Formats: sequence, structure tokens, C-alpha cells
Amino acid sequence: MTAGERYQGSDPVLVADRERAYLLTRRLNDLPTGSDSARREVLAELLGTLGDGASVVPPLRVDYGFNVHLGARSFVNFDAVLLDVAPITIGADCQIGPRVQLLTAAHPIDPAARATLWEWGEPITLEDGVWLGGGVIVLPGVTIGARTVVGAGAVVTRDLPADVVAVGNPARVLRAIGPQDR
Repeated sequence: MTAGERYQGSDPVLVADRERAYLLTRRLNDLPTGSDSARREVLAELLGTLGDGASVVPPLRVDYGFNVHLGARSFVNFDAVLLDVAPITIGADCQIGPRVQLLTAAHPIDPAARATLWEWGEPITLEDGVWLGGGVIVLPGVTIGARTVVGAGAVVTRDLPADVVAVGNPARVLRAIGPQDR
């Protein structure tokens, strides 16, 4: 699955892994405000990587958790959905707005093939310093270049270069980020 090969979600190992993630996210999401150290403990158990100073505001939803790699000092706001059937790599110093969805799961377009319930995943990478506004959706296989800003509500269907502002559905580059933006 994590190598991008086709799989079926009903595989007993995957079902057990999703149940583990469900229990950990439930524990995370039920923690009261001010439980920062307990939150980090659960996140360290849930995620593949939890960088120094990284934080997540619950609620959080993941498929597996262990395929999520959160870089140092990155921030994930509430209601994030990280469907991590393939690796999701969030670099250092990233800002993830509320209700962002990072979706690595892919399914066949053909209805007959889709009915077989085989699927696959394609990784998502956010390079260092990326900022995703509220409600951004990033589709399977996308890489977003360093320091790029994606405007609220955008749907990112293909790679974005470094140092740009992108908006819309599908997301398109609006302009480069320059010295005037510092």
C-alpha cells in the first residue's frame, strides 16, 4: 500500500491498523484544552514523525497515522483530514489551516474496476514553509514547493512550484512571492 501498489482496504492487517489509528485519534480528540504534553504523547504514538515544536489542534482524522510525517515547528489547525494510505510529508515550518484535506487515496475511474474495491495511494509532499489556507484540498501525488501559499478553498490537483501564491479550483499560480511579501 505505502509503495503505491494496489490494495484492498478490507485486508485484516489494514483494518487493524485503521482501528489503532481510530483509537489514538479518539484519545487525542477527547483531550481537554491545555493538555499539550498529553497531546504530544498521543501524536508521537500516532504519527510516523512528529518534529520538534510541531503541533496539531484537534480534532484530527487519519486513516493510519504512521504514514504522516510532520516537520519541526509545523502547525495543523482543527478538522484536518489526512488520508494517509501513502506517505504524507509535511516539511518544517508549515502552516495548515482549518479543515484542510490531504488525500492520498486513489480509485479507478472505470466503474467496473472501481467495483472490485482495489485502490492505491500516491504520496503528498509539502516542502518547508508551505502555508495552506482554510479548506484547501490536496489530491493524490501532489508536491507543493517550499514557501508556497495556497489560498483558502483551493483544490490542488497537480504540483505547485516553490515561492508562489496559488488559488482556485483547480489551483493555479496567481503570482510569485517576492521581497514585497516578506
